[in-house]
Amino acid sequence: MAQENIDVAYVAELARVKLDPAAKAKLQTEMESILHYIELLKEVDVTGIEPTAHAAALSNSWREDAASEPFPREKMLANAPELINGELIAVPQVLPGEEMS
Repeated sequence: MAQENIDVAYVAELARVKLDPAAKAKLQTEMESILHYIELLKEVDVTGIEPTAHAAALSNSWREDAASEPFPREKMLANAPELINGELIAVPQVLPGEEMS
């Protein structure tokens, strides 16, 4: 059987999450339920079943790489909230002291 004494306060502290007492109690119950379910899964006989990373087989679905006309620059820039000299997309300042020249 799974360990029933999960220290939810410790887990919340590691995750840097503040929980009120009601949330801690609910999370305690949920975590114990998850661990109990994992213990049940350990009882399933998987002899002869090949391990998989995905439920369905995956294959690449690449399209043909074909050259085409580029998207019109004017249409792309029309979606920008603000332009600089009609050429560059203005974005919020990231680093203090960096001014436009």
